[in-house]
Amino acid sequence: MFESFWFLILILFLSVAFDFVNGWTDACNSIATVVSTRVLSPHVAVLMAALFNLIGAFSGTAVAVTIGKGLVAQDSINLLTVATALISVIIWSCVATVFGLPTSESHGLISGLAGAGVATAGTKVLIWAGWRKVFLGLVLAPLIGFAIGLIAMTLLLWLFRRTRPAAVTGIFKKVQIVSAAFMAFSHGSNDAQKTMGIISLALAIHFHWSSFHVPAWVILMSATTMGIGTLFGGWRVIRTMGMNITKLQPIHGFAAETSAAIVIQAASRIGLPLSTTHVIASGIMGVGATRRLSAVRWGVAGNIVLAWILTFPICGGIGWLLTTLINQFI
Repeated sequence: MFESFWFLILILFLSVAFDFVNGWTDACNSIATVVSTRVLSPHVAVLMAALFNLIGAFSGTAVAVTIGKGLVAQDSINLLTVATALISVIIWSCVATVFGLPTSESHGLISGLAGAGVATAGTKVLIWAGWRKVFLGLVLAPLIGFAIGLIAMTLLLWLFRRTRPAAVTGIFKKVQIVSAAFMAFSHGSNDAQKTMGIISLALAIHFHWSSFHVPAWVILMSATTMGIGTLFGGWRVIRTMGMNITKLQPIHGFAAETSAAIVIQAASRIGLPLSTTHVIASGIMGVGATRRLSAVRWGVAGNIVLAWILTFPICGGIGWLLTTLINQFI
């Protein structure tokens, strides 16, 4: 049953649903700051984000390869493993978004795949070299995003220290559009590849590929779906990211977006699957901390970190539980 062609079609449907949810909830990553600083209206910002997410998705496949063949042994799992991993992250992402929590679909997918994989074939299914990459990105990316945001904002404040505030705002109202587009492009270059990787993994299992690759039609479908999902936007999450962490002006938005986009682009080139949500959140915190530490609403930041921490055990647990139950009763 689980190796049938129709089950593969089900996985393609679940992958598209995951990609749509990813674009829907992660619209905030690229437009939260540009909306909160009122540089662009929400609807214009979402359209721009959708376009550049789409373009970014075509920029490489290194992250897709990590997801598809670098985390779990392909010959030890089946299509049910892939399906339950997708279901686990879709459930958690939807629940978290209802409460306005900017979770990581990346971490959800990775942990869901791990939980489902362990339920299928035990811990030997995990490829530890790939998981070292995951944990490297998990720990270092937010710290680097915070540090670059802090440094970039400090440098900008020094460069424009003799410029009238109104003039600075006027300059960065224009420049921030570029940084928001860069952030959207970076988001597409990392996050869309996770769907490419999981679909390619399912295809490799079903058709018994001798070598892993990402077909062109998978890239096109993943990119388009993420763009459409972004058009719907996750407005509650946008408020959390762009308005509730700290008060932002266009210069702050530019620094946060540029810092996060640099980190994400570097990770995408070396195949590191990141949480773009947490990188932009840490960039915003770093920028806000240049005023004073109290300028950052650490309670809101704490909720983001809590959602980040909970994602791994919850999605991993759902993936493990669903796989175990289905294997027992079907």
